[in-house]
Amino acid sequence: MIAIILAAALALPLPAAAPAALTVALPAVVPATLPAVPPAAAATPGDSDVPIPAAIKAMLDAAIESGNEGEVSTIVKYARLADPASADTVLTIANKWRADRAAARNETIREAGVFDLWSGRAELGGYRTSGNSDTLGLSAVVDANREGLNWRHKFHAQADYTQNLGITTREHYLASYEPNYKIDERLYIYGAGQFEADRFLGYYDRVSASVGAGYSAIKSPAIRLDIELGPAYRHTYFTDGTVQDSPAARGTVDFRWKLLSGLSLSQTASAYAQRYNSTVSSTSAVNAKLIGPLSAQLSYYVQYESQPPVGSVSTDTTSRASLVYSF
Repeated sequence: MIAIILAAALALPLPAAAPAALTVALPAVVPATLPAVPPAAAATPGDSDVPIPAAIKAMLDAAIESGNEGEVSTIVKYARLADPASADTVLTIANKWRADRAAARNETIREAGVFDLWSGRAELGGYRTSGNSDTLGLSAVVDANREGLNWRHKFHAQADYTQNLGITTREHYLASYEPNYKIDERLYIYGAGQFEADRFLGYYDRVSASVGAGYSAIKSPAIRLDIELGPAYRHTYFTDGTVQDSPAARGTVDFRWKLLSGLSLSQTASAYAQRYNSTVSSTSAVNAKLIGPLSAQLSYYVQYESQPPVGSVSTDTTSRASLVYSF
């Protein structure tokens, strides 16, 4: 009889051979014999009051101390499999850490100045030959980004210079600035301004301006894909003396894939389509981490002009091997 009462109080299954009469009378006996155990006192999966095993707690504390979101998520995932009873307790601690971290970051952003919180990379490459040939080549790229609560700012500058036997054979300069206003986690409105000069592609200078919409189609720790589309306006001063002003359509794709912890692949492309001279440019790159903030990068850049001036070819390409410093 006592075994049956304890089983009922602890929500344990009754033996198959238990008499039906005792089972029916049980509710009346339990209150007088043994107080009912509150549901929160039972060590069942999902109970946030269940103590976490020491080994799991140590790993969770270490992951939180490192500040690595991926490691914390991994501990939470496997804690549910290793000890289901304490899974919700582990999740509660992890969620509180995430919330505190996000609140601290938001406060830092609110208090930051215009020149604070910028991150990015500086890329430098070059080569020099002598003897049967006398060639000098230099290449530099700077990318800087600032992520705010509602705004994102992106700056890009690029320069390529090649000289052969004292004669300049390539000279390309580009600078752009793009502010983004975030509608939600994925959708945003962009504005873009760009200046470029490349007399070997047929223009002394070209200024482009665009406003449109952008969307982060893929947004994960390993893969990101941003797509932008909008109207644009371009002013071009060609090397033959022609000046051209024309409306255009602008589209860009920015794809980044973290293959391994120290290896990543990126592909960026942009296109300006207009009545007279349209432009398509693309950069493919593989980046391998070396030590600290330094990494090595191989990249291939191509730019196409649909109607270059007479004497200029429509396509230019640049292959780079560069050292990259991240900040």
